[in-house]
Amino acid sequence: MSVEDGIRVHALIDSLTVGGAEMLLAEFAPVARAAGVELSVGYLSGDEGSPAAMRLRAAGVEPQLVPLGSLKDPSALPRVRHHIAGIGPDLVHTHLEYADLVGGLAARSLRIPAVSTLHAAEWPTRGRAGARSRLAAVVRRRCARRVIAVSESARTSYLATGRDVSERVVTVHNGITGRAEPGAGRTVRAELGLEPDGLVVAVVAALRPEKGHEVAAAACLQLAGRFPALRLVVVGDGDHRASVDRALAPLGPRAVRTGYRDDVMAVLDACDVVLAPSYTDAFPTALIEAMAASVPVVATAVGGVAEIVEDGVTGLLVAPPPQAERVAETLAAALEHAALRHRLGQAGLERFERAFSPVRWAEETRRVYEAVLGR
Repeated sequence: MSVEDGIRVHALIDSLTVGGAEMLLAEFAPVARAAGVELSVGYLSGDEGSPAAMRLRAAGVEPQLVPLGSLKDPSALPRVRHHIAGIGPDLVHTHLEYADLVGGLAARSLRIPAVSTLHAAEWPTRGRAGARSRLAAVVRRRCARRVIAVSESARTSYLATGRDVSERVVTVHNGITGRAEPGAGRTVRAELGLEPDGLVVAVVAALRPEKGHEVAAAACLQLAGRFPALRLVVVGDGDHRASVDRALAPLGPRAVRTGYRDDVMAVLDACDVVLAPSYTDAFPTALIEAMAASVPVVATAVGGVAEIVEDGVTGLLVAPPPQAERVAETLAAALEHAALRHRLGQAGLERFERAFSPVRWAEETRRVYEAVLGR
């Protein structure tokens, strides 16, 4: 089958707020057409002015809001069904639990094949979150013809729950469309008040508890005496701004929180190391972006991280759970040796070009669609 045989795919996602799944969908949009995928997007909640929505529009995709107040609302499923029927896609691709639930059921009722992507590395088992997670899994099993995991680790973890069978769950590693911006870092350093020759460590992640911002802050505080010019830059936004600010406070001016940035590749050009001391992570895009920018990575070996970073080759891994002392020790090894950082960064760039190009990502995703459609 050639890419001229276009596949009309409607992606349905919980929201278009700032989050990993939302931004990945925005990343996929620019490369979808080249792979013969005609993409449309619907979302159930969130601000239309969000970065994900703006990036979708820049790629020529106008996201459509399908307001979903609650799963208990009897009009929720008919509303989503009417929305999908009006578009008439060849295939529905759902992202995140609410979309999996109502999107999967609506697609099945319309006899439209569906695919779901798992963006998590772990699944809750208790309370309301656990109940919702189990319900979403039941709907995936009955309504989605394939389930895509973003890492082999996530696939293995999901199958271990007994919620699906191996032949239905496939792994497709994400890619990114961002490219290195050599020289842009000088401007970013000046904007953020960073010394031109200082050592800059960046955490690029949504402000959520599992990302380990407090570990990053504590590790950098331990290294402050050893590396007086060390600065920690925290890039991203989220609901836990206050707790992240409290964690950064002891660093004083050594820490800079930028909020969300749409020029991440330029920011990475200003950095010496990207730090990801996560407690759990399915497949962090920031590490792929770091490799594309030739920036070495220090990260906790959780979830799909080891599928991105080869320890000692493209970055340095720390055994979980993340602890400030161990993170500081590993980070110091990278900060002390510019030659090591250069070697890790160059190897990371080569790995990015081999394994995480957007073209490869789009082609592998299309192959899943083809298998579902029986083409």
